[in-house]
Amino acid sequence: MNATANATANTPLLTIRTLNENDIGAFRALRVHAAADTPFAIVSTPEEEARSTAEDIIARVRETDQQAMFGAFNGETLIGIAGWRREQRVKWAHKSLIWGVFVDPAYRRAGIARRLIETAIERAKESGVEQVQLSVCTQNSRAQTLYLSLGFVIYGREMRALKIGDEYFDEDLMVLMLD
Repeated sequence: MNATANATANTPLLTIRTLNENDIGAFRALRVHAAADTPFAIVSTPEEEARSTAEDIIARVRETDQQAMFGAFNGETLIGIAGWRREQRVKWAHKSLIWGVFVDPAYRRAGIARRLIETAIERAKESGVEQVQLSVCTQNSRAQTLYLSLGFVIYGREMRALKIGDEYFDEDLMVLMLD
């Protein structure tokens, strides 16, 4: 699944595609950066991401009919990611999840996150699921605004979803109905 478009002067040619085994080094580096840059948006710590084995990362990025990790590239440089995973249990098979959304700060405000999320939503539609869920930290108003603009609605809040040091962070639970 490839898509190309002009984004900004910083991203003269933006390509979005599913990641594969050749991308695991770039994926690890971007996840470590994401965990350090926006700790309330990524569950893992930078140290946990750095300790991920090649096998762990391959399992996370390997495209199947149940999951995909989409990457936004500026040329050969991975600058953004978004994961999609379909639930496997029969009673949950109508649902899927978008997770791990991150765009390098140098490339933000260029519509890259929107393109990644739209790509994940398209994959969800192709898979036949009826809804897509995600969670977003209540302090991440830019991400929340993006998700709302794409049709997601808030259906709940997980209080104290994350604890970083002595500080707690709540997450809004969001859903996009596809049927």
